[in-house]
Amino acid sequence: MAKTGQDGLEGLAAAVTGEKRKGPPPVHLWNPPFCGDIDMRIAADGTWFYQKTPIGRPALVKLFASVLKREGDKYFLVTPVEKVGVTVEDVPFLAVELKVARPEQDVLRQVPDKHVLRFRTNVDDWVEAGPGHALRFEPEATGGLKPYLHVRRDLWAKVTRALFYDLVELGEERVVDGKPMFGVASGGEFFAMAEARALREFA
Repeated sequence: MAKTGQDGLEGLAAAVTGEKRKGPPPVHLWNPPFCGDIDMRIAADGTWFYQKTPIGRPALVKLFASVLKREGDKYFLVTPVEKVGVTVEDVPFLAVELKVARPEQDVLRQVPDKHVLRFRTNVDDWVEAGPGHALRFEPEATGGLKPYLHVRRDLWAKVTRALFYDLVELGEERVVDGKPMFGVASGGEFFAMAEARALREFA
């Protein structure tokens, strides 16, 4: 089993910060031995827990988020020397802020294909929806939609409900594979939410 207790948490943090580098950690290049699971959980609301206690230091959460890795349906924190399993209730991040960026020449025309939707996650990463960073919308049992944004390497952020309503305001109808679909454009791509008729009923 992996180390537990405060020493284990600080030791894991020290292993990450001890690597001298520029830019984000090259987690995809690290393949250390698996050292077991630790009692760390990322709740559906984006809160990180260690031994059932919220991690109250944002800098520590950001550090651990930078070395998070997904393999299949499992999540791990990875350093150059060890890999430990953690629990993720839904997805590891939340998209909590949205900015719409438009090229200057298109500001007056408000051309949907030209604008870019920029999202800030709860660990302060900025992600532009578009090629390589898809938006997806999953149906809920209650009839609504759960929106998600691809952040990096099979890691996703859940878009908050408030931002989802912003996306609906920015949305439009297009014909996709012969069906009228409602969705939102960003970075030259169109991300369908649902059939236009169904979404109008939901609204």
